[in-house]
Amino acid sequence: MSEILEIIMIVCFGASWPFNVAKAWRARTAKGKSPTFLYLIIIGYLAGIAAKLVNAGYMAQFAQKWYVLFFYVLNLLMVTADLCLYYRNRRLDRRAAAAN
Repeated sequence: MSEILEIIMIVCFGASWPFNVAKAWRARTAKGKSPTFLYLIIIGYLAGIAAKLVNAGYMAQFAQKWYVLFFYVLNLLMVTADLCLYYRNRRLDRRAAAAN
């Protein structure tokens, strides 16, 4: 049961990231974004992945429970994409400010 609840948590968190990434792509501005927040989320996902990898019980059943780790990695990739877009958008903000 705890694994099902963990999956629900990670899927709910992960469901918001594609929308956030798409919004950042379209907005073309870094205003209102916090890289510190994104770094903390990345550290949290890395810790979650590490916790799975060092859990002997989980690793013993990895062939049946690989999907849990998959969602952690997928969410990590989406947050990393959002962080990359932050830096792209910050560069665009600086160019726009220099042009004015």
